[in-house]
Formats: sequence, structure tokens, C-alpha cells
Amino acid sequence: MLPILYSFRRCPYAIRARLAIASAQQQVALREVVLRNKPEAFLNVSPSATVPCLTTTDHVIDESLDIMVWALTQSDPEALLQIPEDGLLMIERFDGAFKKALDHTKYAIRFPELDAEDARAEAMHILAQLEPRLAQNPWLFGTRPRLTDLAILPFVRQFAMIDKPRFDREALPATGHWLDRFLSSERFTRVMEKHIPWSPNSKDVVFPAVNPA
Repeated sequence: MLPILYSFRRCPYAIRARLAIASAQQQVALREVVLRNKPEAFLNVSPSATVPCLTTTDHVIDESLDIMVWALTQSDPEALLQIPEDGLLMIERFDGAFKKALDHTKYAIRFPELDAEDARAEAMHILAQLEPRLAQNPWLFGTRPRLTDLAILPFVRQFAMIDKPRFDREALPATGHWLDRFLSSERFTRVMEKHIPWSPNSKDVVFPAVNPA
């Protein structure tokens, strides 16, 4: 049996898990979850009841970065795992301070005690620190994407889409090109294909359907 990946198409955590799985060419049974109506089979295996969640014959992986590493440990044809130590520190910062600023901007109504513009400015400040690297190379660590790029970009996308025209005006040029390069890639298109929500009567979707070119 294939490992099972419970996913949600637009969730940035799920997007980055799918990116790594697709790169690894590690096929899984993809089950699209409707977050407002989570299936019992998913709730029975996910400790946090959040996507993504990967189940294999002998264990459950409930954190998106752990799923990325699991997939790439099986196979890493693009050498995504070959990153310096500061690549992991970047992921930690985006998973922490950037994600918090993103949420305070996107879901400002939930945080009436906070100033959404201050949160937006903090997110842009964190992004600006990538500009010197991206001005030198198209990706954070050279001419090809690595784990750090694919772990961070789904969150940068989510932030940018809050107000894409404003983001395009305000983002530093190399950072904007980095995001646009990702959004226009076949890699991103492949992992964002739409699937019918899974139910116990559904047939599992095999993902990735074919090996990437």
C-alpha cells in the first residue's frame, strides 16, 4: 500500500509537503481534506487534526517539514537537502516570526489589539533580508531551488496574495522575481492541481501521477 497523505490544496504547509514529495518522485495516496468537514479516518490518525498528515504502514508524520525530509530521505534527485546550516535557520524564522506577521496581516480581524500595518511591515522586513542573496542568484543557495526555497515560498505566496498588486509594488525586485519564478513554474502548477475531496467511498488519487520531466 502507498503511504497516505492527507492534504488541503491551498494550505502552505500542505503545499510544501507536496513539493518535496513530487521532487522525490515518492508516490502517495493523496486525500484532499475539507477542513470544515474533516473525515473521521483523518481525525483518527492525525494527532493535531491538521494537514498535512502522512501515514505509512508503521508511523504517522504530522509536521510538514518532517514530511518534506521523509520524502527527500527516500530519494533526493534534485539534491534539495544539500543546504548549509543557515538554510534551516531561515526556515525556522519563516515558520516563526514571518508566519506570525503573516497571520496578523491576513487575519487582522482576529487580532483587534494589533496593528495590521505594523505586522505587514514586519513581514516585509523579514523578506527584505533575503534580497542580497536573491540579487546574486535566482534561488537562495544558487542556481537551483533547495529545501529552504520550497519550505518558505508557499508562505511568501500566501502573504503576497493578501494584496498582490501592493506586494508587487513594495517587494524588492529580486525577491519579487523569486516568488514569480516559483508561481510560474511547472513544479508549482503540478502540486496545485485540484482534486475532489476525499471520502471513505472515494478512490485514492495517486500523487505524483507521473514522474516529473
